[in-house]
Amino acid sequence: MKIINVAIDGPAGAGKSTIARAASKELGYIYIDTGALYRTVGLNAVRLGVDIHNDDAVISTLTDELCVELKFVDGEQRMFLNGEDVSTAIRTPEASMAASRVSAVPAVRKYLFDLQKNLAKSNNCIMDGRDIGTVVLPDADVKIFLTASPEARATRRYKELLEKGMDASYEEVLADMIKRDYDDSHRAIAPLKQADDAVLCDTSELTLEESVKLVIDTIKIGISK
Repeated sequence: MKIINVAIDGPAGAGKSTIARAASKELGYIYIDTGALYRTVGLNAVRLGVDIHNDDAVISTLTDELCVELKFVDGEQRMFLNGEDVSTAIRTPEASMAASRVSAVPAVRKYLFDLQKNLAKSNNCIMDGRDIGTVVLPDADVKIFLTASPEARATRRYKELLEKGMDASYEEVLADMIKRDYDDSHRAIAPLKQADDAVLCDTSELTLEESVKLVIDTIKIGISK
């Protein structure tokens, strides 16, 4: 049976993880959140106290002792750093900014590239990130570029942080969102951009349920061709 791969790219806070997870469950696919991989590497660098703006310092953290694992626990993706479940720790604003920075380092992308490719080879999956349709899975059966306005994305992320009991301000979240958009789209290696053959899905005015339906419908249409 043919393995089906779906690539979903888009800016930070577009709801890729939530929407892709829901779509995967509905379609019976495995969901692979590649952003979580970069967040884990970024978190490791922060914990080690290295300067994440120094490429050599970031590269120095990619040692044989570093163990980044993606596991499925009761069907849910969990991230482990050196044996510790860091699935919650990687969702802080600090980890988000660290992920954006380390993802611009070629050695980090190379470190994680094979892991992502191997997961897709053996599973029907929906994989989301910044360069899945353009670099990681250029031959994906369906490619989607999921986006929303910076204001809509900042509002969603702000509410998410408050619900988790984290201290945050909307203004800071919006500023971080805009900065990350710029950094992700202007980096030299694998910048964030829409693949030529990707379907644009803008969820600025949609509810979560409507966004999930839009993505599922887009996938069904894509794999039926």
